[in-house]
Amino acid sequence: MITVSGLSKKYGKHLAIEDINFTVPKGQIAGLLGLNGAGKSTTMNILTGCLSATTGTVKINGLDIVEESEKVKQNIGYLPETPPLYSDMKAGEYLDFIYGLKKAKGRIAPSENRTEQKSIKKQHLDEICSRTGIEAVYSSLVRNLSKGYKQRLGLAAALVGNPEILVLDEPTAGLDPAQVIEIRSLIAEIGKSGTVIFSSHILSEVQALCARVIVLHQGRIAADLGQQEMLEGASLEKTFIDIVKGAEI
Repeated sequence: MITVSGLSKKYGKHLAIEDINFTVPKGQIAGLLGLNGAGKSTTMNILTGCLSATTGTVKINGLDIVEESEKVKQNIGYLPETPPLYSDMKAGEYLDFIYGLKKAKGRIAPSENRTEQKSIKKQHLDEICSRTGIEAVYSSLVRNLSKGYKQRLGLAAALVGNPEILVLDEPTAGLDPAQVIEIRSLIAEIGKSGTVIFSSHILSEVQALCARVIVLHQGRIAADLGQQEMLEGASLEKTFIDIVKGAEI
């Protein structure tokens, strides 16, 4: 459960987002839509604890993202718009690093046996590599990866530790059509048991995956569309047409 209350963020005199309020229940895939500069990335950075809000609160399963930061972050997987990868590491080394950073070994299958712990880690990382399709580049340097594989590696890192909540900023950016289909299928699979918030500029992608869409415009919520409205499609398209034309939402 994600609860966002009265969220605002100022950069100097610029108000990036203002009075954002929404709740995302467990097991829902929710889309964040908006034009460039609408406040999507700012909202996501605050949701994941990477950025502090000027006012307002974010609670994950009842825990405040600021007051219970370490505990909350263990249950969140985050793929920012530009994945924070280390170019001098191999892809496998990077995932191993993220595994330790998230203290994932204590949340997957606790064991006192070091050999068993290593086996658990390998099995977990192998599964993630398979799900995201990066087995072929596991031993490659990050700097040598294509944009698509870097995006996949960033998604794999977000999945380390089996987080209950995934926050994905443009997860299909830079992927070829076949990879886009695979990642969409993966998001849909994760959404069956976990909670996913992702941003996209592709209306058809959001309509295909989301049970709900939150549209941001100039830092405020312009529309909050449910599943029935999503199925009809017209409400979402009309909202964006109105935004582009500069109409009152």
